[in-house]
Amino acid sequence: MSVRPWRDIERRKSRQIMVGNVPVGGDAPIAVQSMTNTLTSDAQATIRQINEIAEAGADIVRVSCPDQDSTRALKEIAKASPVPIVADIHFHYKRGIEAADAGAACLRINPGNIGSSERVREVIKAAKDNGCSMRIGVNGGSLEKDLLDKYGEPCPEAMVESALDHAKILQDNDFHEFKISVKASDVFLTVAAYHALAEAIDCPLHLGVTEAGGLRIGSVKSAIGLGSLLWAGIGDTIRVSLSADPVEEIKAGFDILKSLGLRHRGVNVISCPSCARQGFNVIQTVETLEKRLAHITTPLSLSVIGCVVNGPGEARETDIGFTGGGAGKEHGMIYLNGDVDHRIDNSELVDHLVELVEKRAAEIQAEEAKQTVAAE
Repeated sequence: MSVRPWRDIERRKSRQIMVGNVPVGGDAPIAVQSMTNTLTSDAQATIRQINEIAEAGADIVRVSCPDQDSTRALKEIAKASPVPIVADIHFHYKRGIEAADAGAACLRINPGNIGSSERVREVIKAAKDNGCSMRIGVNGGSLEKDLLDKYGEPCPEAMVESALDHAKILQDNDFHEFKISVKASDVFLTVAAYHALAEAIDCPLHLGVTEAGGLRIGSVKSAIGLGSLLWAGIGDTIRVSLSADPVEEIKAGFDILKSLGLRHRGVNVISCPSCARQGFNVIQTVETLEKRLAHITTPLSLSVIGCVVNGPGEARETDIGFTGGGAGKEHGMIYLNGDVDHRIDNSELVDHLVELVEKRAAEIQAEEAKQTVAAE
């Protein structure tokens, strides 16, 4: 237990699988992933988008493989990708075999939907032969008819039953390298289904509120659903599903994890909403800083507060802080590692903070590199 037990999150203990070189489950960091929306058959366009998603911090990228042209292109895509590729397969068992042979690290597939038991065995053999893991993906919008007839509507019990039925097919074929998702567009249904599934099986769980919507509302719904599950210790990999640029999904995913202290990437900007007390234009300053600091991947914290009511207190808890001097004053105070350090004119604020953050990030990287060398 830490010195702040009210911040402790006790993660559900799951077994660990590998998605390419990325461990998922167990004590591994929670992985963040997204999905391309290019035509997979256009290998170059898909590779470009994968690189953009990976540069934003993605650990895993999913690629849809609806036809043979897609699985043909997947070989080039998987070879060029800087992160493991999950092949999204629906109904066509041959696409699963082709994707495994082409270098996919994981198959997103529901084994009960690809035909006979013999076809399932063929896909499992391809996965085993190629070191592929699998994700069973249950979706509230595409539950099996017999379960809808049984339960009357999509509900947590139906989703969990579907997931466990699919899992049993893999287990009966001595395949255990799988994770499961039980996604719905309804936040309540999603959360309830994952809680029930977490009690029923020990495999890693991939979290998501599916079809969450556009950038703003989708991020909010995902933060509520994924945030509550992660806070409860449930979840080993996540995707924020947005009708937006896939890069935005990665940003939102890391913001959720960062808010819970589960993973840290880049600058955590703490800023006030501004009011008549502000000594500078807080909103414009923060907007500019977020853009100027987007290239920083080293975890550190920056507080930008408009006045001295909360500014000094927030600055004490951050790596770098700035507190405005109050309305009408053209300067404010810089804090370093929580201590008052020097004053700066508001007109020089953005450039100065960017310089301080870049310098501190370089120092942290140098310290980490030194520790790595010492450990070797």
